[in-house]
Amino acid sequence: MSELWVTRLGRIDYDDALDLQHRLRDARADSLIADTLLLLEHPPVYTRGRRSESSELPMGENWYRQQGIAIRDVERGGKVTYHGPGQLVGYPILDTAIVARDIPRLVSTIEQAMIAALAAEAVDARPDAAGRGVWAGADGTEGKIGSIGLHVANGVSTHGFMVNVDNDLQPFTWIKPCGLDDAATSIAEQTGVSGRMNCFSKRVAYELASRLGLRQRLVSKPRLLAALDRAPCPQPATI
Repeated sequence: MSELWVTRLGRIDYDDALDLQHRLRDARADSLIADTLLLLEHPPVYTRGRRSESSELPMGENWYRQQGIAIRDVERGGKVTYHGPGQLVGYPILDTAIVARDIPRLVSTIEQAMIAALAAEAVDARPDAAGRGVWAGADGTEGKIGSIGLHVANGVSTHGFMVNVDNDLQPFTWIKPCGLDDAATSIAEQTGVSGRMNCFSKRVAYELASRLGLRQRLVSKPRLLAALDRAPCPQPATI
């Protein structure tokens, strides 16, 4: 059975995580590493996907930066969303051949892993029929609790998913997350229990690996970086 390397990075700046994703994507495309899942948290940041519009940040960019929230334009699909401490972010760096290059199938697989992990936390959740994320409540009316936004290049996925665990939800009220006006919710808000990040991140990794038919292998950050360092550097082009 092939492996899913799972690396927990703790809190990491968005730009550093993006750079690491790109390095891992290139190494995975060249079959130099296994499929990999990064699990982490970000300092406060709004990310705008390829379909974002200026109206999604109605206060103006300077106002958000004054609140201590960075803004980044990114290559993933979707619109604006928020990342911050207490929110689990997962970046699956996967060769999409594992789902026969079927990206909607990959999105559905990630959604189902999120929903199963939430169920283990006693949170009912379901995907939105329009593909706008994962919503809490048996009927999906108790607020958006997670979202997915992937980018695929050279047959390898980057970016990924987020789930609100016990993060501050107020920054969602200052934007139109994913182009919607609906309220956000979290595991802590739904259950009244905080401090579940460690357990929940383990559940998500297990559920995703199981659904992809991969054996989970925990890989520390130093070991992951060492694997990248062993990958040969591209040779300069010959003119």
